[in-house]
Amino acid sequence: MAILNVFNNQNIEVKTIQLGKITIDKKVEINYQKLDKQLKDLGFELIKDPVDTLIEKIKIKLIQYVENSNDNTIVTYLENEIGKSYTTLSKTFSKNEGITIEKYYINLKIEKVKELIQMQKLNFSEIAYTLNYKNSSHLAKQFKQITGMSMTDYKSLQIDTRKTLDKIV
Repeated sequence: MAILNVFNNQNIEVKTIQLGKITIDKKVEINYQKLDKQLKDLGFELIKDPVDTLIEKIKIKLIQYVENSNDNTIVTYLENEIGKSYTTLSKTFSKNEGITIEKYYINLKIEKVKELIQMQKLNFSEIAYTLNYKNSSHLAKQFKQITGMSMTDYKSLQIDTRKTLDKIV
């Protein structure tokens, strides 16, 4: 809503708004400096560079991949969704983010695990199944490797140490 208000205040008609993407009428004159400042005040930014746009698309698609069960491999999914070879996506992502797509994806999954543990609706095996792990021991090992604690310890702490999506690296 806050972003929509910024655009409405500048008389920019928003056609659609999605995670990381706003569609507007191209015929509208835009004061980009004013728009950029107002968005930055809210903690957002305009992405103008094509490489930055591609990186953001990859991140959004990875978030969607984690959120929705998918029959495709991550490679096939990204290639289909973005329309570029995985090699190109992987090299661009690694070069600009300093982390591989695979490691970023694992970090996203671990944050999702934390969320699911805090919701207390699923046991560890169900969480592993939901996130397409082969078994819960693989998830447990990965969780400990990333967080430094076991899933049981994390659950017993009952604290929210989740990272926001823009802080996952």
